[in-house]
Order: sequence, then structure tokens, then C-alpha cells
Amino acid sequence: MSHTIYALSSGRLPAAIAVIRISGPKAGLALQALAGKIPEPRRAAYAKFTDPDSRETLDDGLVLWIPGPKSETGEDMAELHIHGGRAIVASIFRVLGKLEGFRPAEAGEFTRRALLNGKIDVTGVEGLGDLIAAETEAQRRQAIRQFRGGLSKKVETWREKLLSALSQIEAAIDFSDEGDVPDNLLHAARNTAAELLAEIRLALRDAARGERLREGFTVAIAGPPNVGKSTLLNRLAERDVAIVSDIPGTTRDVIEVALDLKGVPVVLIDTAGIRETSDPVEAEGVKRARARAEAADLVLWLVDDDTNLVPRDPKREWIVRTKADLMTAKPKPNQLAVSAMTGAGMDALIGKLSEAASQLAGEPALVTHARQRKALEEAGEHLMALSKPEISGREELFAEELRSAANALARVTGKIGVEDVLGEIFKNFCVGK
Repeated sequence: MSHTIYALSSGRLPAAIAVIRISGPKAGLALQALAGKIPEPRRAAYAKFTDPDSRETLDDGLVLWIPGPKSETGEDMAELHIHGGRAIVASIFRVLGKLEGFRPAEAGEFTRRALLNGKIDVTGVEGLGDLIAAETEAQRRQAIRQFRGGLSKKVETWREKLLSALSQIEAAIDFSDEGDVPDNLLHAARNTAAELLAEIRLALRDAARGERLREGFTVAIAGPPNVGKSTLLNRLAERDVAIVSDIPGTTRDVIEVALDLKGVPVVLIDTAGIRETSDPVEAEGVKRARARAEAADLVLWLVDDDTNLVPRDPKREWIVRTKADLMTAKPKPNQLAVSAMTGAGMDALIGKLSEAASQLAGEPALVTHARQRKALEEAGEHLMALSKPEISGREELFAEELRSAANALARVTGKIGVEDVLGEIFKNFCVGK
């Protein structure tokens, strides 16, 4: 029999209210021990909480009883809504810890039990994790679509069509001598596979946007030393996050700042000044700066003179003329001009950054995690293989590719192979969720 687990599911203490969640076969016993009764299911009831050994009153509050399997975890569940003092919570935990078969929950264990009991699938778990971590409106919208089954419903529809086609092919193989088996099943299955491949490719086309929206639209601020990179970063962040100095090479490592621009997460990266140097520490900073600039979604290349620098990719690299308050000539047509000291040109730069970032927002993407993308890519590869001459006309090989594609889709939702990904999925979950 599994343990009954408990944890604080509300925020950091002290707080006005604390919620203690209990799940497992003995959840009802916890209510009887602390509150002296099990209330009517799914209706909050007032209770006094006492230590069953000393009969000392610990607190009073509300209790909820949610018997399984119609609960979030699929098990019997209880919630204690108590005053959020540290001593009160500790006293409740002390009582629960003395009950046989009880133990504190591990990080993400309530959700893990929901997954294993079929109350949620893997994509829903990933969506829940993203929803908890969401810091912007666009991230919230994408996460809640995932949590509510946006991808899993689509994948299950694809998988059912594949399994239907597979069953027909297997029927043709097993009962080829029967007169009631329809002819030309391979042709019909091939058409179904082609339609699904097109839909999968459409979903994958948006996968990069979905993953970037989760992680943040990265903007690298690059350029030679003393051009104003750290000053611009501080201005955009509206606080001093980077050291500003006239001494070249002050920034030795990459500094990252997260911003919210029109509901889209943006990660600003201040890099070391790019120049030739004999200082090994600064040289390592320059190396990292080049690498981060190459990997960023957008690079603001800063200059403080009238150089005629031309971006290699105008959509990805913007030339920003700094120290606009000291300029005597107009900036060139392909340049933005700003002064981080006076604020001149900052509104235009922020507006353009917001516009570039908001292209990520749009409609929430279906595919938001690399794990999902890789499984769909594998499914697509098996569907593409159906058109190969050595497979297309052979029913046994054709059926095997369909089966492999269906299995790859099943890994998206966790119908198979779920144990292989549990550790990765739950590593960032908090205790009590």
C-alpha cells in the first residue's frame, strides 16, 4: 500500500491562511485524528484541530474531504485550511508525521500521482509546470492551453486515425484469403498517413516559437568596450544591474535581466566588450559574448560613432547608435539612435523591441517542449518512410512504420515510456503541487 503524503500547498509562511494538502489511502484517518470527523464530500466544514495524544487545541479552520477516484490525484484527498503561522503549521505536521503510513510529500508528488492514476497526461503536467512558472500573459495563455489538453487532444486524434489504419492493414495481412476484406487498404492508409504528416508538420512549424515563448525572447547587447552596453541595459531594466565604468573591459561575464514587454518574456543579455585582449579573464568574457550573440534571437550591436556598419541580417541584428545626446549628425538610415543617459530614442527602441517580441505571442503554440517536438519529429519520420519504394508496397513493413509512428505519438502524452521522462518533468516542481 502506498504512503499517505502531506505538504503545505499554499505560499511562504507566515501568511493569513495556509493550506495543507493530504493524499493517499489514509487521508480520512488524518481528518478523524485532527478534526474528529470526516465532513460531507466536497463541502467545506468548520473544525477545531487538536492533538490526538494531548487533546490540546492546535488551531481552528476549514476542512475539505475529496474521496477518490474523483479527486485531483485519483486518491482520497483532504485539505486543511488553517491560520498561516509557522508554529501552527509545524504542530499539524507533527501530528501527521506520527500517524502510521504518513510521510511528507516530495516535490511534484501530488501531480505525479495524478499522472500515474490517469487524471492528467504528460503534456498536461508540462502545461501545469509552465503555468506555475509563467511570468507574462503570453506564457500564461500558452501554458493553460497545454494544461487543458490542447496538444494531447490533437495527438490522440492523430493516434486513433493511425491505429484505425493499422488495424485495417493487419486485417488484410491476417485475413487476406477472406472475401470480406476491402481491397486497396494500403492506398487508403497511405492517404490517412499523408494527411496526418501534413498536420504534424504544421504543428512542428510553430514549435520553435512555443519553446522560445516559454524560455524568453533573448536580446543580446553587444559591441566594443565603453560603447554604453551596460548603461543601456540598466536603462531598459530601469534599475542598476550592471556596473558602469569608463574602464574598458569592466563587464567580464554575461549578465541577464528578464523583462515583460507586452506580455512577452524578454531576456536582455549584457555581454563583454568585443575586442582583442591579452587578459585571459576578459578573453573568456569576449568568447562567451560572441557565443551568446550567435545564439540570441536578436542582437543590438552598439556603436558610438558614425561607422557605416551594415548588419548581416537586418531582422536579427540592429545597429544602435549610442550617446545620441552627443551626436552632431543624423544617424544613418539603418541605425537607431538612443541616449541611455537622457532617455532620447529609448521609447522608439522599446517600441521596436516590443513589436519584435510580440510576434512570439500570437496564438498559443501547440508544441512547447523539446520532448514533445522530438517525439512528433520521430512520428513524422515514420510516416515519411511509408512513401519509400521498399516499404510502400509491402504490407508488413507498412504496418510496422504505422505502429512505430503511433508509438511515437503515444510518447507525447505519456501513454508509453512515461517512466523515462518523469524525473526530467518533475525536477522543477515545488513541494505541495
